[in-house]
This record gives sequence, structure tokens and C-alpha cells, in this order.
Amino acid sequence: MENVHLVPEEEEDDLYTGYNDYNPTFDSEDLHNDVGFQQAVRTSHGRRPPMTAKYPGTAIGGRPIGTAYGEDSCQGRKGEGLQESRMPVGTAMGRPMTGAVQDGAARPMTAVRAAGYSSSIARGSVFDPLGQSKGPAPPLETKNEDTPEEKIKILEKKVNDLIEESCLALARGDLQLNLEKAKEAGRKERALVRQREQTDTADHINLDLTYSVLFNLANQYANNDMYTEALNTYQVIVKNKMFNNAGRLKVNMANIYFKQKNYTKAIKFYRMALDQISNAHNAMRIKIMQNIGVVFIHMGQYSDAITSFEYIMTESPNIKTGFNLILCYYAIGDRDRMKKAFQKLICVPLGIDDDDKYIPPNDDPHANMVIEAIKNDKLHQMERERKALAEKYIMTSAKLIAPAIESSFAAGFDWCVDMVKGSQYVELANDLEINKAITYLRQRDFKQTVETLKMFEKKDSRVKSAAATNLSFLYFLEKDFDQADRYAELAMSADRYNPAALVNKGNTEFVKEDYEKAAEFYKEALRNDSSCTEALYNLGLTYKRLGRLEEALDCFLKLHAILRNSAQVMYQLANLYEMLEDPHQAIEWLMQLTSVTPTDAQVLAKLGDLYDNEGDKSQAFQYYYESYRYFPSNISVIEWLGAYYIDTQFCEKAIQYFERATLIQPTQVKWQLMVASCYRRSGNYQKALETYKDIHRKFPENVECLRFLVRLCTDMGLKEVQDYATKLKKVEKMKEIREQRVRSGRDSSARGRREGSAGSDSGQSNHGTSAKGERLSVKLKTLPGSNEPYEASTQLEIDASYVDPLGPQIQRPKTAARKRTEEDEFADEELGDDLLPE
Repeated sequence: MENVHLVPEEEEDDLYTGYNDYNPTFDSEDLHNDVGFQQAVRTSHGRRPPMTAKYPGTAIGGRPIGTAYGEDSCQGRKGEGLQESRMPVGTAMGRPMTGAVQDGAARPMTAVRAAGYSSSIARGSVFDPLGQSKGPAPPLETKNEDTPEEKIKILEKKVNDLIEESCLALARGDLQLNLEKAKEAGRKERALVRQREQTDTADHINLDLTYSVLFNLANQYANNDMYTEALNTYQVIVKNKMFNNAGRLKVNMANIYFKQKNYTKAIKFYRMALDQISNAHNAMRIKIMQNIGVVFIHMGQYSDAITSFEYIMTESPNIKTGFNLILCYYAIGDRDRMKKAFQKLICVPLGIDDDDKYIPPNDDPHANMVIEAIKNDKLHQMERERKALAEKYIMTSAKLIAPAIESSFAAGFDWCVDMVKGSQYVELANDLEINKAITYLRQRDFKQTVETLKMFEKKDSRVKSAAATNLSFLYFLEKDFDQADRYAELAMSADRYNPAALVNKGNTEFVKEDYEKAAEFYKEALRNDSSCTEALYNLGLTYKRLGRLEEALDCFLKLHAILRNSAQVMYQLANLYEMLEDPHQAIEWLMQLTSVTPTDAQVLAKLGDLYDNEGDKSQAFQYYYESYRYFPSNISVIEWLGAYYIDTQFCEKAIQYFERATLIQPTQVKWQLMVASCYRRSGNYQKALETYKDIHRKFPENVECLRFLVRLCTDMGLKEVQDYATKLKKVEKMKEIREQRVRSGRDSSARGRREGSAGSDSGQSNHGTSAKGERLSVKLKTLPGSNEPYEASTQLEIDASYVDPLGPQIQRPKTAARKRTEEDEFADEELGDDLLPE
């Protein structure tokens, strides 16, 4: 068998490789040298009966087929047949030769089995290597869902799906749905455990699934403020020893106790959680210790809080902990440690790269594209937020400790500025100086504020613009408009795109009554910053002053879309609709305003005035009454309410309002006359007489009072009637002489005084000439009619010119609230922009 060589294993690149190769084993020329073959011929294996082939084999190309060589035949034809015929020879075991066919079956061809040949296929069959002639494959066997194992798998999937739905509902903000899903998952999981116990597979309970269900349920209880249920659920998890690392959940339990302000238990559970977390999880331990420090601050135990915060600042310093440490030192009043804590705070590394890396190089377009792409990505936004938070804490700390660390506020702020200049927050030094000026301003030290801000005139453009803007604002408040204009120009020259500077410049033009120019500056400020609400508000006021009401209305509608709950904006909208003669829209906006400021007496009075103009007396009375309830000193409201009760024949109720007016304006006789008139109309003549006598003692020259005294004394048959009649004649005569002097002086005067300016006596007041007041006076003159008891009595010595004083003495206001002048509006409302940085 020396000539037999095994084929090496190679990669099956081609299934038909080696199909036509000739195997040297079947070479008959060297068989006489094959020791193994010669030995096989001599043995009994060579005496087997011949195997005659019915068909010629493919390997010999039509040559005669040899038999199984026996010993005699080999010896009889020694060397001759073997050398000439080269017949294929079978093995010593009598294996069928290549190409031979036995009993009509095809010979085995193992080398090409992958091509589709098989020993069971008869000659002449169709070549079908894929077996497609057998028809389609049988259908897959369906799972039997009735088996206990399949039911358990289905139930587990339902539990997982419910947990996922609960988490998704929480992400959408639907807290009620997320709790319902968490509870349903808990019920399904308990059913799953019972089913496993019934099938004797309790050892295969999925503990991870149980843990997920309970943990999710506890979280959802906490999110829905159901703290007792959440704590009970967490307790179930923590007490189960089969859950690994469940002790960490005591942090969640401590958080719940903190929300409940149960600080003692919160500390206890935080410390229990800290004991169960190894030192390998240092970040988690630091967070827990930070929570412990915060709880101690709420408990007022600043020393214990300092211990926790100092450890954190030593092991892993961060901005929030440094700020809390400064607060604790400030609470206990330790100046030196405040300074040290501030130095530690400004040295905390932020882990933020320099912004220079976002400056694109000019020679590499690919790098420029990459930098533009990452300039505002999520990572850069996070870096900016972290830096802004650090700057906020540093600024707040400096403003807090500056008055405490040195003998004076200025010295403390200077020390903070020096420390900041030597740190990584160099750019904050100028902002601290600005805040120093603002602190002076809050202390009402305007001189120091101005001096501090003037130091920035030679600084860089950004700081100079901010300082000049504040100076312009200060001078404007002091009504030094020339200095305000100068610093507004300086701020604009330093930074033309500063909207606050443009607003201040527009304000200076507004007070000069150059409204068109002011509007241009406001528009420019809006072009630079479309969210500048101050510029938009002032632009609306400017259009209102110019009489361009529609444009003003458009400005305030835009402003309302930005500032949804601004009372000033709503009032301006209502006022504009009233000016546009659309009272229904004005009422609608005032109703919205009352939802924001429900106790504003002037707004309520304005609503009452609008309803009164519309003829709705009941609604007008309701809002006037509410206005009086919140502010019972508004004379206009008091006058309207008193007239309303007289109009409705409830004179007794009107007395209290006129008595209130008497207290507010004791020198005005008309309110006291109204009180006496109400007593008289209600039939209480004795009280009316006493009131008139009291008025006569205070105002002895009042004609109306004397007339009523004469009238009442006559009706009541009193003896004082003659005295009062004599006094009445004297007063009337003096009044007539006074009027003649006034008329003669008016005729001879060349200065052209207005007619009737001095025609009233000392006991009367000027009631105005408004149409509404005239209508009310005419109406009250007719009240009451002939139903008064003394109307039928004789006039006696009272002449026919007598007029009931109730008529001309009362007049309802045209508007309930004082009509604001344009100067008031501009000073109080348009200068809403807080130009001072926080």
C-alpha cells in the first residue's frame, strides 16, 4: 500500500474538484510489485466467485472487465494479462469495482455525493440535487400553548411588556397610567409565581423579573407622591436576602424621607446605604455624603454638614459642594474659613476644554466643517451649562461673603476680585466689579455706584458698554436726561448691537418728544434682539403717543404672546381697545387682567365704568362694590355707589358711603349735605335736622344748609325757624354782593379769565362739566318726586329759586381709576427693562 496516498483536506471551493483524476491505486502495471496485493491473491480471499459486470464502467472506457483474480488464473497467464489489459482491479475484500453495477443498482460514488448522486437512484433518473421533485416541505410543527411551560413563558413576556409600558408612560409624563401599568405588572408577576409553584418549578422563579417589578412599582409610587406605599415596597426588596446589592435602595428610601422632611430617618438610611457600598464605588459614596450634608443644613447642624463637605472637597471636589461649604461657613460666621472655601471653589477643575479649539483654521476646509458641526453639539452645550453654573455659584458666593470677610463691603468685594483674577475665571473679575456697583445701587448709594461704573470707561468694549448702559439708566431715573443721553451714546459706540443701550437712547428721545426718532431706536433694538420686551413695550407706547393705535395694538399683542401674564400689557390692550371704541374687547382684556391681579381696585373700578357706559347697572355695581371692598378710599367709587343707592331708593345704604367720603374729605361740605339729605329722604327728620345744624356750625355761610334748616324747622313747628330765616337772608345778600363784584371784575379785566371760574361760593365745589356728570346731576334733581312728606307744605320765607342740593352736589366720575398721564405711563411702565445685570 505504499502507492496509496490520502487526499489532503482542503477548502471545498468546488464540489466537483478531482472528479476526473486518475487514482494510481488502480494502475495494474505495478501490481506484481505490490506485496500486499500478491499476498491477498495467495489467500482464500482470492478464490471468491467472479463478479461479472453487466455494463462497462466509466473508468475503463469500454475495456473488458476482469474477474476477481484467483490463484490458478494468475499463474496460468502470468505477466501476460496484467501487462496488456490494464483492467481495473477490485480490492482484496471483493469490493465492487468502479463502474460496476449490481442487480440493476447504480454503483456508489462517494466522492461526488454532494452533487446529488445516491446509490439508491436508478440509472436514467433526473438530476435533482436540491430534491425539488419530492414536493414542498412539510409544515413546521406548531407549538402547543396549553403546556404549563409555554403558559409561563407567555406570562413572563406580558410582565416585561407591562414594565416597559410603565416606563414609557413615565417618559410621556402620564403618571397615572404609569402607576396603573406598574401595579398590573405586579399582579401578573404574582400570578406567575403561583403558577410555577403549582407546576413544581418554584426553583426556576425568575428573581430578576421579580426585582424589576418591585423596583419599578416603588419608583412609580414615589413619582405619584404615594410615599408610604413606596417605602413599603422598597422595604420588601431590601429585606429579601435573595436580591443582591438591594441595600443600595436605601438611598431611595432616604430621598423619600427627605421629601417628607423626616430628616432624622433620612440621615439614618443614607448612612446605612453608605455602609453597604464598597470603596470601589467612590462616586456613589461621594453623592451620598453630599446628600447627608444637605440634610444637615436643613436640620441647622452646620458643623456636621461642614464635616461631610470638607471630606468631599478633599477627595473629589465639585462646584456644588464648594458652594454649600461656603454657605455653612457663612452661617457660623467663620471669616477665615470662608476665604479658604472661596479659594477652593475657584480652583475646582471643570474638565472643560478651552474655547480656542472651536476656532476654525483657515487652510483646512475639512477641519472647518468638523468644527462647525461640533460647535453646538450636545457635548459643547453641556460644557457651556457647566461653566455657566460654576460662574453663577462663584458670583453668588462673592456677593454673599463680601460684606462678611472684611470690615467693609467694598474691601471684601475687592478681595474676591483679586482672588478671581488669579484663577481660571479671569473674565469674571469685571462682572464682579459690575455687581459691586449694583450692590451700591441696592444700598441707595448712588454716588458710589456712579463712581464704580465710571471706572469701566477705559475697559474693553463689552464691559464699557455694560457700565455705560447702567450709568445711562441711573441718570435717566434721576431725570438728568443730558447725562443719560451721553452715556447711552457711549454704550452704543462701544457695542452697537447692545439692545439695552438702544432702548436707553430711545427713552432719551422719547422724553424730548421726538417720537419718530425714539421709535427708530426701539426698532433697531428689536432687530438686534427680537426678544427685547422693553423695546417692544416702549415702541407700543410711542405709537400710542403718535396716535397710530392699530400699530400700537399690534405691538402689545406681540408682547402678550411673549409675556402671557403681564398685567401692564393686558391693561394697555384694554386701554387701546377702549380708545378704538371697542368696549366689548376692552372688557374682555380687563376680565383676563382680573384673573392675574384679582385684587386690583382700579381695574375693578374700570370694569364697573365700562359696564356702566354700556347700561349694565347690575354688573357695574358688582365691580364698583368689589373695588370699594379692596380700596375703600377711592372718592370716585364712593360717589358712584352712593348715587346708585339713591337711584334705587335705598337712601339708608347710601349714608355709609357718604359718611366715608366725609372722613376722607372733611373740608368738603357736599358730602355732609348728602348725608343729611339721605336722612331726610328716608324720613328720619330729627337726624336730618341734627346733621344740618352740625353742618351750619362748621359752615355758617352755606346757603343750602340754611334753606334746609328753615324748611325742616317750619315743617316740624320749631321756634328756631325765624333765626335761620334771618341768617339765610343775610347770607343770600352777601352772596349777591359777592357775585356782583365778581361780574364787575370780570368785565373790567383784560386778562380774559375763563367764565364762571370764581362764581362759586366757599360752600360749593367745582364739579366739572363732563356730560356724564351733568346727566347724573339732572337725574338726581328729580329724585324723589311728590312722594316726599314735606313737598306739599308751603315754602313760607323760602323763595322760588330754591333747588334741592341733592342734585348738583353729586357727580359720578367719568372713569373709576385716575387717568394716568403720559408721563406716568412712561416713567412707571415703559422703563421696565432691568438694565442692571443680575
